[in-house]
Amino acid sequence: MSSDPSGAPAPAGAALTVPFAHPDISEEEIAAVTGCLRSGWLTSGPRCAAFERDFAAFLGGGVEAVAVSSCTAALEIALAALGVGPGDEVITTDYTFSATAMSAVHLGAKPVLVDIDPDTFNIDCGKIEAAITSRTKAILPVHYAGLACDMTAIRDIAQEHGLKVVEDAAHSFPATTDGILIGQGTSEAAAFSFYATKTITTGEGGMITFADPAAAKKARALRLHGIDRDVFARYQVPNAAWRYEIVAPGFKSNLTDMAAAMGIVQLKRAWSFQKRRAELCRRYDEALAGLPLRLPPQAPPGEIHACHLYAVRLLDAAPIGRDDFIAQMAKAGVNCSVHFIPLHLHAYWRDSLSVSAEQYPASQRAFERVVTLPLFSAMTEAMQDHVIRSAKTLLA
Repeated sequence: MSSDPSGAPAPAGAALTVPFAHPDISEEEIAAVTGCLRSGWLTSGPRCAAFERDFAAFLGGGVEAVAVSSCTAALEIALAALGVGPGDEVITTDYTFSATAMSAVHLGAKPVLVDIDPDTFNIDCGKIEAAITSRTKAILPVHYAGLACDMTAIRDIAQEHGLKVVEDAAHSFPATTDGILIGQGTSEAAAFSFYATKTITTGEGGMITFADPAAAKKARALRLHGIDRDVFARYQVPNAAWRYEIVAPGFKSNLTDMAAAMGIVQLKRAWSFQKRRAELCRRYDEALAGLPLRLPPQAPPGEIHACHLYAVRLLDAAPIGRDDFIAQMAKAGVNCSVHFIPLHLHAYWRDSLSVSAEQYPASQRAFERVVTLPLFSAMTEAMQDHVIRSAKTLLA
């Protein structure tokens, strides 16, 4: 057994500790970042451009990719590039991290929260139309845990009402819907996360994919102060002009070449990461079956689940409450989490949107029962076995 996330042997007598997540970094990523440092080009430059090309090629479908500093920035810039602004409304889910809804607020728009499907934790498509008003501009679905939303239903609603769709794909790389990868033109835009816990990582970072080249061009200006061209080109192209023009009220959200260097390598390993995560999910499914908990939903036949999170729900018959379960697992050296605290439970959203638990019964119920177990591609079977034994000790 090992208490080190890398799998290195633990000292004799040391207790096994399992982190909630741990990045899967090889010597190739380290060499790529070192090479970037030695190149003398650290901020957005040739590696960032290469990462964008590689990511777009990975997804296929002729999409354009725009690298940014985070998924939060990706959501804000995607909405802005598609024309969302002051006075507009953006429909999204109550069961998500705050950044999803806050991306609308930062543009002067209002998020309108919808309850979730109690089986998938994804937005309840049957409740979207009731939330549409004359001010609605976009729908912002979240692919929870790596399981794709019903994008056919969402696109149909959007087309009927003339709305844009921006996908919060922070959990869903790589995942499919209707047999195609999320971000491969499944909507007007999709926002991905490369945070340290995600399926591939650049430490901090994000990517937006667009079906429309004009929207991608606008996003490239928005990500860096609204400048009308890539800044690095002003220094690299022979006889490049020093002049530039601000064409939009932009952000400071560009991705560095150091992060992109790591991302290029991580992208090459994406399918092996997904395969390993899927194997670990199957081991969890088999080992935890029969305990007083509900296992995560599977992807529909023929579809791919990104397996970003393994979120179980304790049943009423469980001999221990959710919070106590997490505390006892921590004492056993297993770090669990909760995804998510619904927006209606946060003071800012509760007060600014005048929302309450009664409006989101499925979201509230999910929050009261959910526990996210450790899951990461660098996880050893010894680590996972320790999680399983600890869970069985508390629940069997």
